[in-house]
Order: sequence, then C-alpha cells, then structure tokens
Amino acid sequence: MDHRSEVREFLMSRRARVEPEQVGLPRGGDRRVPGLRRGEAATLAGVSVEYYARLERGALAGASEAVLDGLARALLMDDAEREHLHRLARQAPASSTSNRRRKAAQTWRPSASLQWFMDSANSSVALIGNGRTDLLAWNPLGRALMDEMISTATTQPPNFARFLFLEPVARRFYPDWESAAGMNVAMLRTEAGRDPHSKELHDLVGELSTRSDHFRRLWSRHDVWHHESGVKKYHHHAVGDLALSFDGLDVVGHPAIQLTVLTAEPGSADHQALQLLGSWWESQIVPRR
Repeated sequence: MDHRSEVREFLMSRRARVEPEQVGLPRGGDRRVPGLRRGEAATLAGVSVEYYARLERGALAGASEAVLDGLARALLMDDAEREHLHRLARQAPASSTSNRRRKAAQTWRPSASLQWFMDSANSSVALIGNGRTDLLAWNPLGRALMDEMISTATTQPPNFARFLFLEPVARRFYPDWESAAGMNVAMLRTEAGRDPHSKELHDLVGELSTRSDHFRRLWSRHDVWHHESGVKKYHHHAVGDLALSFDGLDVVGHPAIQLTVLTAEPGSADHQALQLLGSWWESQIVPRR
C-alpha cells in the first residue's frame, strides 16, 4: 500500500465529512465539494495553508504531536481515527521508499495455557483474531457459533472478511450485515495503518477489492474502528437469533492479537440460546451409535 496515498485519501475523506456549521464557520457560497475548504481546515488546525496542503498530499514525516493533534481536532476525529493518524505519521519515515518489500507474517498460535483458559469458559464464546480479521483460535462455543464460517473457509486460517463479502450465507448469519461489513473493513483499514507492509493484508485487500464491489466502496471511505465492546447480533442456523455482549481484550506482547469474549446476561433468552448452542455442538461431535 502506498503510504502517501493512504495519508492523502484518509485526510481528504475526513475533511470532506466535516461541514462548516459543525465547527462554527459560516457556510457561505460557492462550495463545489462537500466538507471544509483546505484553508478552513488549516486555520482550525493552527497551521499554514501551505503546510496543511503538504500534509494532505501525504508528507506526514516530521509532523509534531501538536500538529497531529491539531489536525485531529480540526477534522473532528474520534479516538480510533486520531490513533490511526498518529500511526500513519510514525510509519512515514520508513515508508518513503516506494519499493519497500512487504513482510510475510508468521502464523500466531495461542499458548497451551491460553487455550486451556478459553476451553474452560463453558457459557461464553471465546475467539482470538488478528488485525487482518483472521480467526486464529476458539473455544467449543466459539466453534459452534462460527460453524458456517469455519466450515466454508477456503483458506486457513478462516477469515471474517472473506466470509462476510464472499459467502452468501453471511448475510443471513449477520442480521445487520451492513453494519458488520462496515466494522470489518474499518478494522482492516486500522490494521493497514499499523502494519502497512503486511503481504497478507495487501493480498487480502486486493482479492476482496477485485471480487466485491461492496468491499471496494467501503474500503474507499477510509473509516477506522477500535474493536472494544458492544453488542453483536447473529442468526445461527441451529439455534436462531442471538444478541451477545462482547469485549475485545488485547493479548499483551502480541500486537493486533485480540481475545473477544461474547456473553449474555444469566437467565436471559440469549443465555439460554447459548446453552442450547453448546448442547447442539456436543451432539455434532459425539459419535452416534
């Protein structure tokens, strides 16, 4: 991925999103494109128009923390976008050579003790993934929940992005498919800022851009997102609808590796559905006589 293009398109997309009224500026006339004018963004960021234009062309190398924070404030960036901007700036000096070789990542596997811990959670789903949205490890309930993704995977490890955009069954599995797709692409874009020379990520984005018009449109938005906590909804082929609370827990010492735990309030209908999911999975793996 070309670093300058990444910076340019990210900053331009953020500027186009901010209307003058949101930052206390008059709209005026003769606005031929959405969002702030470059000069308005520069004033709000506290830099000259010439310097802002250079930054927006992709020249982030050497930009100070104060300048980056000024940009983030001017363009109303959230925490995920602000962190993405700082990552792009940190990558800039190392990304100045356009023909830098892309890195091949080593396959990550959980330690035995981490897998034991996950397997001991018999009323919660436990999944471990990376920034490319590969599914690297799971517990029995996790295997049951992601049954269709794992079973239909044409690559190893299974990958959430490939499932979402290339497998028709994903639109049934995710009742709010549009939201799930947007979050997935935003996670990939965040990972591109963290590790722009990843060969696996570059190949994945290239494949999905070629095979899915929807992915290509979402990728062009340059959205980023932190996978922290919230509620995810599923429609499982064996147990029906599930609404599960999730928390993303970073695995210390392993950048971009995250344990996601999905749970439901004890006694709730979703908790009962999780128990039913566990019973269904046990019936699949116990040999029939």
